[in-house]
Amino acid sequence: MNRLLAYLGEAIASLWRNRVRSILTMLGMIIGSASIITVFGISKAATSGIASAFKSFGVQPVVVFVDNSQNYPQTAQIYYRDLATVASDLGADSKEVLPVWFRTYEIAANGKTDHIGIQQDGSYHTDGLTMAEGSEFTAEEVDAAEHVVVVTQDVAHEFFGDAPALGQYLRINGTRFKISGVFANINGSFFNSIAGSSTVIVPYTTYHDVFSQNDPMDFILVYPTDALAGDAVGKETIASLQHVHGSRALYKSQNQQSQLQTFDNVLSIVGLGLSVIGSVALVVAGIGIMNIMLVSVTERTREIGIRKSIGASRRDIMTQFLLEAILLSTLGGLIGMGFGIIATVGAASLLSKTLGTLLIPYLTIVGIALTFSFTVGTIFGTYPALRAAQMDPIEALRS
Repeated sequence: MNRLLAYLGEAIASLWRNRVRSILTMLGMIIGSASIITVFGISKAATSGIASAFKSFGVQPVVVFVDNSQNYPQTAQIYYRDLATVASDLGADSKEVLPVWFRTYEIAANGKTDHIGIQQDGSYHTDGLTMAEGSEFTAEEVDAAEHVVVVTQDVAHEFFGDAPALGQYLRINGTRFKISGVFANINGSFFNSIAGSSTVIVPYTTYHDVFSQNDPMDFILVYPTDALAGDAVGKETIASLQHVHGSRALYKSQNQQSQLQTFDNVLSIVGLGLSVIGSVALVVAGIGIMNIMLVSVTERTREIGIRKSIGASRRDIMTQFLLEAILLSTLGGLIGMGFGIIATVGAASLLSKTLGTLLIPYLTIVGIALTFSFTVGTIFGTYPALRAAQMDPIEALRS
């Protein structure tokens, strides 16, 4: 151990004697390490933010809708009465079957009016969305088709300002509804735009009674009992609808949970791909380290001869030069890690305004920086170290 520390001290002294050259050599490692860490850190942070926000929406349903490419799509229209048949046919395979109509109505309250999109929901809730006021629909409210609504924060603020919206009333196309809940803001404006930052939600039973007794649905949402069986449940739902509307009626299904998993995998692959591209800079830096170490071996040929003549072994000479290469690479990698973390934190603070809270994997970043730096120094420092160790002491002294 003492010998290794002595070699380390000599390596530091040697690099310090040629500090300008050492700093220029480390620049490649600094840039390469900083670029990889920045790309990796930002991609992981963004992925964590997106995944966290999607998880807040809970278990994703299977969406079934009419295939509009068929010759007569109107014959395959899905109606409210079809829900009972689908739910009965699916049985224990589904937790909930919900109808969906995409409609916009005039909303009036507190002397103000606006046209806002209306969504439907039931009492089956798997999301982790925070409620600023009240709660989501209960089974009793849905079964009784009560005139209640849950609104987003933007709607509450638009009509009631900073005053509490819970217990207030809205008129939807003239029909009076009581506000039973207000969602808190979804993390990040990006997800507010996806979920609809201005939305009014009513129980699907109420919506059918008041607005859409004979209006065909846009699609059906089916929540599978087993989240992994989404594709099979989609096929069962289509079979049930075809049993009602005939085998010529064509439908499509989308497994939202599977699509979210695919999206997450794509983000991971993109981040990995960008990191691999950035690693090219590390290879270039490694070549630079090998080149400067070969120059150092040539310059110190006489020193190598003297060391060998007084008893230094090949292993001692190799260790000396390999430590210098590893030290160059590790110092460059650590400095690059510092710049990379600063860039990652800065980018994450900007992205958090859109994606919500982001998690930066600091331990992983440090591990990657140390591993890559040590590996690059070891790989590209081995050849110069071997060349120095294999020198003939007599020839080295003569030079």
